[in-house]
Amino acid sequence: MMFMRRKALGNQPSSPWVRLGEEKSSPWGRLGEVLTCTGFRLALVLALIVLGFFILNLLNGSVRIPAGDVVSILFTSSPECLAAHPSWQYIVLESRLPQALTALLCGGALAVTGLMLQTAFRNPLAGPDVFGISSGAALGVAIVMLAMGGSVATELYSVSGFVAVVMAAFVGAMIVTAIIFFFSTIVRNSVMLLIIGIMVGYVSSAAIELLNFFSTEEGVKSYAVWGMGDFGGVSMDVMPLFATVILIGLVLSVLLIKPLNAMLLGEQYAGSMGINTRRTRDILLLVTGLLTAITTAFCGPIAFVGLATPHIARLLLGTGNHRRLLPATILCGSAIALLCNFVCYLPGDASIIPLNAVTPLIGAPVIIYVLVKK
Repeated sequence: MMFMRRKALGNQPSSPWVRLGEEKSSPWGRLGEVLTCTGFRLALVLALIVLGFFILNLLNGSVRIPAGDVVSILFTSSPECLAAHPSWQYIVLESRLPQALTALLCGGALAVTGLMLQTAFRNPLAGPDVFGISSGAALGVAIVMLAMGGSVATELYSVSGFVAVVMAAFVGAMIVTAIIFFFSTIVRNSVMLLIIGIMVGYVSSAAIELLNFFSTEEGVKSYAVWGMGDFGGVSMDVMPLFATVILIGLVLSVLLIKPLNAMLLGEQYAGSMGINTRRTRDILLLVTGLLTAITTAFCGPIAFVGLATPHIARLLLGTGNHRRLLPATILCGSAIALLCNFVCYLPGDASIIPLNAVTPLIGAPVIIYVLVKK
């Protein structure tokens, strides 16, 4: 017995620091585990891709500006550069920079809305377009542009132009969100709620078609241009408000990670885990409605970003865990939006490709692949 005890003691390390390191991992060891984690490395790669596309958006545009001068305008504002080309400062600071920031925020917001709706309703084709939220925003803009001549006038105030369009799109999207939220308090089945959202979208599209039929040629053209989508609708003066609303929506979506993970296995399983699925669904609808409303109001209806980006993130990660999937989806959405905005300005010579002519080139193949695979 004494021999066995001595043998056991002899097998232990002689230094207490070694025993402490074996019993409790050091912070450096945990850091090493994080750095070698596949999810962390993928997030780091996606963040670098987003940064690269952001820089490309600052360097690329319809007007050719040398990269050195762009850096000077952003960080130093050298008098020599501004004296030689006074318009370059306005192009970089008031056009390219807000467009890049808008694409960064809009891409992440739309991607998150698509991910949450696809998880909550267990439908790979669920998205803001399917629920009619984008159609509600489009209907609000159609009423202002086609029926009211581009202005909203009452006894107290009068709004016209871009401000009227933004207000109309936001109000239209929030009204449809309120309708879907009302039906969510009545309908318990998520599939039925999805069908109701599709029907609301059809009604909005029908109203838009009628307004187009009875409108003037100029009004139809203006509405068509708005429907092409554009990240250039947010100025630096409005950017703090725009970014604040987007970031609030993203933070709320992060708080829904645990319920979303539970809902992956169905509402009954989530309920058995103590999660109120109905309240979670209502909060989710409000968050997606807010994010869709603010992005559509300023940038128009942007197609495929919210629908295809979650599938791209799933293909990259190979997991449905929202603790890793949701941040990756935000980064993928920002990267795709920045890439599409960069492609829009590739022709140069003051010619710009419509945004919604580029997004399907990336989103449609992904959706076809997912459908064929399933």
